Amino acid sequence: MTEKQLNNKIKAILFDLDGTLIDVNLKLFIPGYLNLLANSVAHLISPKRFIPKIIKASEAVNQNDGRETNDDVFAKNFFPIEGYHRDDIQPLFDKFYETEFVKLRQYTTIKTEAHPVMQTVFKKGFDVVIATTPVLPLTAIEQRLNWAGVGDFNYKLITHIENMRANKPNLLYYEQIIEFLGYSPENCLMVGDEDKDMVAANLGCYTFLVHSSNTDVTSETPVPTYQGALNYLNSII
Repeated sequence: MTEKQLNNKIKAILFDLDGTLIDVNLKLFIPGYLNLLANSVAHLISPKRFIPKIIKASEAVNQNDGRETNDDVFAKNFFPIEGYHRDDIQPLFDKFYETEFVKLRQYTTIKTEAHPVMQTVFKKGFDVVIATTPVLPLTAIEQRLNWAGVGDFNYKLITHIENMRANKPNLLYYEQIIEFLGYSPENCLMVGDEDKDMVAANLGCYTFLVHSSNTDVTSETPVPTYQGALNYLNSII
C-alpha cells in the first residue's frame, strides 16, 4: 500500500501516550505513583495494606470482560478497605490528583516532535483518539497530555478508567474505540510503542510502532505496518 493509498484509507489515528507522545521512566513512575497515592490516605490505611489492595484491584481491571466500566470493576475489588468505603476515600483521591499527581512529572521527558506531529494530524482532518491504558481518571491523563505538550487539542476521545470497559491488550478495548468512532478497523491507525498497542492489527487496524525505552515486542507481536520515530508519521499520512 502506498502512502497516498493509506492517507485515503485512514480516517482516525489512535495514539498511545506513555513512550509514544511522552517519554516516561516507568520503573520510577509506577512505584512513585503508588507511594504518593498511598501516602495520601496513610492516616487512615497503612501503605502496606493499601498498595497490595490497589494492585489487586488493577489486576481485576485487566481482566474486565466488558460488562462493567473499568472504574466499577476497580471499585468493586478495592472497596471496602480496612472498613472504609468509596465515599470515605474518594475525596482524598480527588485531592491527590489535584495537588500531588503533578510530582510524577519528574519521571517524564517531553518529546519535542509530539506537538508538531499532532498539529499535522489535526490539520489533515483526522479524528484523533488518545488510546492510553485506561486505569487512571481523566484528570490524570489530561495532566500527562499537558506534560507532553499536547494538551491543547480537541481529541475525539480520551480513554480513561471511567469510560472504558476493557484494558489493553484486550481487543475489546479497541473494539469499543472503533465502535465509538463509527469506522471500520481498516479506517484506523494505532500509534504506540508496545505489544499491547500493536495487537490492534488483529482487528484489522493499521499500526505504527514508535520505539521507546519501554518497547518490548515478541515473535508473537503482529508486525507493525510502519515503524520509526514519531515524526516519521507525518510522511505516511
